[in-house]
Parts: sequence; C-alpha cells; structure tokens
Amino acid sequence: MTPTARTPRRHLSVAPREDAVYILRITIEAVDPPVWRRVQVPGSITLERLHTVIQKAMGWRDVHLHEFEVGGRRYGQPEPDEPHYKVEPEWKLTLRGAAPTEGARFRYVYDLGDGWSHEVLVEAIQALAAPLKYPVCLAGERACPPEDCGGAPGYANLLDVLRDRSHPEHRDMLAWAGRGFDPERFHLAAVNRKLRLLK
Repeated sequence: MTPTARTPRRHLSVAPREDAVYILRITIEAVDPPVWRRVQVPGSITLERLHTVIQKAMGWRDVHLHEFEVGGRRYGQPEPDEPHYKVEPEWKLTLRGAAPTEGARFRYVYDLGDGWSHEVLVEAIQALAAPLKYPVCLAGERACPPEDCGGAPGYANLLDVLRDRSHPEHRDMLAWAGRGFDPERFHLAAVNRKLRLLK
C-alpha cells in the first residue's frame, strides 16, 4: 500500500479570523541604521487605533497629520477645513482588511511635511490562544528621531552634527535635540508601559 503524499501546509491561505493576532514589523524608511519596532496587535484593530499604537511604539508625539497608504488608497482623518485633502476614513478599515495575509505590507506616513514614511510588514498571523489585553511591543532598535528635524534627510544631518564635536552647529543642535538624546537607545519596557495605558 502506497502512503499518501502529504500536501505542504500553507499558513493562512484563507483570510484569518477577525480575532487573529498579527505580528507587525514597523520600520521608518530611508533611515540608516534602521529604526524599527515589532508589535503584536489583534487583526480586528482599526487603522485609527493602529495609528495610536504606532505612535506609542515608535516614540512620536502625535502632533502632526498622518495617513495610511493601502493598495493605492489613502486612509486617515478627513479634515473638514481642508476640502482639497482627501482621505478615506481610517476607522472604517481593520488591519485584517488592510493586510489579510502574512507578508502583506502597507505604508504609514506621519507628519506630511517632514514625510516620515514607515513600512508596516505582516511578519506572522497567529491564532489567538488567550484574549489580547493590549498591544504589545516585542522588540525594536534605536530611538525615535526628534519631531520636526526635517524628515529622514534632516535627521541624517542632525546625527552627523551630533557626532562631530568640532562642527560649528554641534552645541546648538545638541541643545535642540536634548542632552539626553541617544539615537541608539531603545527602552522596550517603557514602550510597553505606554501601550498598557491604551484603552
């Protein structure tokens, strides 16, 4: 009797359940060395809520406009006072709807002036073994760039100036960034304390 050949197992070839857990890797684009976070969130989370998670996990202060770019469409918070700024409401789309499979990716842009573009990559989708009480940051590297430093090019310049004590702008830039600013520092426990406060 010939044994039946096993079909290779596929991970979530059908759309995952709404209560599945997503492992996301969020990376600021055009920054070297990379600034990234790995977070665990429910698939049912809306993009509006995911925006808040990204802000807390990365270390932004949420003082600028943002939007998501998913499949050629833009989602964000419509601005009644800005009729030319058109985005679809972010609270209408869940993460599961935006990225139904492992390996899916989309973009999150924060501060439309400085243009901080983040790649959001679905690293894994898992069955929910127990209720997920709050989003969790699993890992990450490097500090969030300071707000209003001019996007990725401005941040690269800032790092160059901070490294060069002989640079004529070194002292001013150091004072502006804050003497405690360390681009290599990442505090996982501090990030998770912020995420635990989300309601």
